[in-house]
Amino acid sequence: MSIIFNYDSRLGLSLPVISVSWTDLDKDSQEDVLAKWETIRGTIPDRVKAIERKIDVVHSQLTVEEDFERSCELNLEMAELASIINDLWIWFRTTPSITYDGHLLPS
Repeated sequence: MSIIFNYDSRLGLSLPVISVSWTDLDKDSQEDVLAKWETIRGTIPDRVKAIERKIDVVHSQLTVEEDFERSCELNLEMAELASIINDLWIWFRTTPSITYDGHLLPS
């Protein structure tokens, strides 16, 4: 298949890697990819919630931290977690549609 799913350890989920144009795939291949993507995509809100809980823990640590260098490390950790959440929401909004003879069909 021209599309594989590779696990992204930073985001904690598998992402599609496309080696051909989406419209070059036949309808059955597109449907297979969409079905797999929808299953993965459905896990994103729970993944975001888990990361938000991590941010809450780090924020709690930051509020009592007195060491400046450690405070900077905690701030960086929170920024990275927030960046992961942002990327997850971008992927969540990624919803390709099925094409028929090169034209998009409504999803």
